[in-house]
Amino acid sequence: MGKEHEPMRQVRESFRISWYRSPIEPARLKELTARTDAGGFFQTLGHLVLLAITAFATWFFFFHGIWVGFAIALFAHGTIYSFLPGLATHELAHGTVFKTKWLNGFFVRFLSLISWFNFNDYKVSHTYHHLYTLHPRGDREVVLPTNPTLHPLHILQMLTLNVVGGPGEPYSWPIVQNIAATVKLAFTGKFSKEWLEACYADQPDARRTSITWAWIMLVFHAAVVAVSIVLALWPLMLLVTFASFIANWLRYFVGVPMHTGLKDNTPDFRLCVRTITLDPFSQFIYWRMNWHLEHHMFAAVPCYNLARLHRTVAADMPKPRTLVGAWREMRETVKKQRKDPGYQFETPLPHAAEKRKQDNLEASIGDLAPKGLE
Repeated sequence: MGKEHEPMRQVRESFRISWYRSPIEPARLKELTARTDAGGFFQTLGHLVLLAITAFATWFFFFHGIWVGFAIALFAHGTIYSFLPGLATHELAHGTVFKTKWLNGFFVRFLSLISWFNFNDYKVSHTYHHLYTLHPRGDREVVLPTNPTLHPLHILQMLTLNVVGGPGEPYSWPIVQNIAATVKLAFTGKFSKEWLEACYADQPDARRTSITWAWIMLVFHAAVVAVSIVLALWPLMLLVTFASFIANWLRYFVGVPMHTGLKDNTPDFRLCVRTITLDPFSQFIYWRMNWHLEHHMFAAVPCYNLARLHRTVAADMPKPRTLVGAWREMRETVKKQRKDPGYQFETPLPHAAEKRKQDNLEASIGDLAPKGLE
C-alpha cells in the first residue's frame, strides 16, 4: 500500500460523506426496493438463455464446418458473455436481484465461476466504491482521470480477443491480467492490485476466502480445458473458459461512461455518475446499469426497477445522455484536461432540493458489504 494512503480501517472510522440524494417519498422508495424472484429469474435466466442460444449456434457451425457462421455466432456469444463479470455479478453481489437470499448467493458464485470473476474481491472493493464514490481517500476502484481510448489496437482487441486491454482503462476485461492475477493470488496469496491489498489489510478471513475462490476458478477452468482437449470438444473452452474475453466491444462502449470525464471529490452523485439511454437489448444484457446514477443514489433498488426509479426522480436529475453523446462529452473533457490537468466537467443540474435527514433505506447498498465491513 502506498505511503500516501491511510489504512482503510482508519478511513472507515473517520471518513463520512453526506451524500445528496434526490427527494423521494419513503413509501415509493420502499415499493421500488422490493425484490422479486420473478424479476430475478427473468433477468438471470434470460441472460443465460441468450448464452445457450449463441453457444448452440457456435457449436453447430463448428462441427458442420460453416466457418463464417461459426465466427458470427462466437462473436455474438462473446458479446453477451462479456457482461457476466462485473455486471451480472455486480447486481447479484449487491444481493438485490432475488427476494430469496440464497438465490443471489448461488447465481453470483455460478456466474463468477464461469467468467473468471472473484466476487469476494468485488464485494470488498465495491463497498468502498459506493460509500466513497470517486473520493480517492476511500474509493480507488475507479480513480479519475480514466482514458476513454479509441486507439485502433485497443478497438481491435475489443472486437476479437481482449489480450491486454488498454493502459489505465478499468472498463475492459483483458485475459492476461485477469488470469495472471488469479494465478498469483492462488499461489502466493498476494493481489496484483495495490487497492485490493489495502482493502484486505485488516480482513484476514476475507482474504483467505478470496484465495480459496481463486483456486476454485483455476481448477474449474483447467478441467474445462482438459475435457476440451481430451475429448476433442474444441469449442468448449472458447464457449466457457475464454468466452468473457472475446468480443468485449459492447461491454467497453457502454461501461466507460459510468464515471469517466466527471467530477471527483464531490458529495453529489449527479456530478460523479452518468446515466445513459440504451436500446432494450443492450440495456438487458447490461443488467440495466445504464441507469447508473440512479443505482448509486439508491443502491438498494433492484436493477429491474431502476427505470421506474428514474421516472420518479427525473425532475431532480440531469438529463440522461445518449451513448454517442456521453462519448462525445468524455472525449471533449479529455482534450480539455490535456491542456488544463485540473479541469473537471461540471454536469448541468436542476436546482437542488434542500438536504434533509435520510433513513437507512435511502443509504442502503443492499447486501453488498462483507461481514468485516458491515
